[in-house]
Amino acid sequence: MSDVIVRVAARGDGITENGRHAPLAAPGDTLTSEGQVIPGPHHQAPPCRHFPTCGGCQLQHLDDDSYAGFITDRIAGALAAQGLTADIRPPLLSPPRTRRRAALQAEAKGGRIRIGFSEGSSHALVDLQECWILTPTLFALVAPLRGLLARFLKGNRRARLNLTEADQGIDLLIEGIEAEGLEAAEAITEFCQRHGVARLAIDNGLGPETRWEPEPVTITLAGVPVPMPHNAFLQATREGEAVLVMAVREAVGQAGTIADLFSGLGTFALALPGRVYAAEAARDAILSLKAAGARTGRQLFADHRDLFRRPLATAECDRFDAIVLDPPRAGAREQVVQLAEAKTPSIAYVSCNPSSFARDAEILCKGGYLLEWIQPVGQFRWSTHVELAARFSR
Repeated sequence: MSDVIVRVAARGDGITENGRHAPLAAPGDTLTSEGQVIPGPHHQAPPCRHFPTCGGCQLQHLDDDSYAGFITDRIAGALAAQGLTADIRPPLLSPPRTRRRAALQAEAKGGRIRIGFSEGSSHALVDLQECWILTPTLFALVAPLRGLLARFLKGNRRARLNLTEADQGIDLLIEGIEAEGLEAAEAITEFCQRHGVARLAIDNGLGPETRWEPEPVTITLAGVPVPMPHNAFLQATREGEAVLVMAVREAVGQAGTIADLFSGLGTFALALPGRVYAAEAARDAILSLKAAGARTGRQLFADHRDLFRRPLATAECDRFDAIVLDPPRAGAREQVVQLAEAKTPSIAYVSCNPSSFARDAEILCKGGYLLEWIQPVGQFRWSTHVELAARFSR
């Protein structure tokens, strides 16, 4: 007896109506009694040779329609678990090869350097020969990096490579190696000059130490160049960032006074109208935002504040016409508890975790807020990672 796959679960398995699971199955596929998956209309040929071994992608076998459906189902399921519903808009997906920030692993094995993502649920490394999610600029650095790391990675050691596309070129932070002496310095300088690296830093356990940065590295947000700390958080794709900024601006409207909480480098603060109060616990990030804001001449106050330990009190929230929340995966429960009792007319909530978002949304709704709409964003192409922006109103 055969069953039809009706949806894809949170970890990527296809599920039939009667609860049978099948890896690498898409909605519309047929699952035979022997466990064989017969591809249906939404099952595409994965474009990358490394799929499904590489842990960088889990869903390359889904076409865009079924991938968008997976994102919507994840959000709807998280809301339903809290007894909530909302208008969920069609997801906006970032195209292939647009990921501008990535963390790769490198290891010396069998006399050669391997660089790539780990296999799913494994420490085994997939040596990338192609990549359908990284920007061409980032991927082009992988092969040259093998040559550079051959000098510094010996035995069975591993290193972590943090790559980001900045305004001046690639920002590269290498963790887990030591590169001392004149020969090492010359090799790093020659590598950076040849391959257009804007900054190279090494962290051997004591914090990043810059080895190459001919001019200060910045990232432009809302048209403003912002000084970029080492390995600073940045939205994964430019397309995803643009969608989230657009959704946040829609959610706050023409509010005159806005608080941007968990502001980071200012992805939203610098794009908002009116007077903006920005709070962030990461010291380097908030100092960068403060410097960028000062250059613009805008009314922007940047506050170094840990919102988990010292959230804005309800009375403080009442001072704002709108509040933007963009917390880490754990959500913003401590802040939301205070905000639920506030009179703030509108809230824009950006989340990278539907479950913690739904938990916080339930607290806000119990406090009298209405969850008006949710804009899903698929900027981690072909992964099970889901992001969204939402609007709450009093």
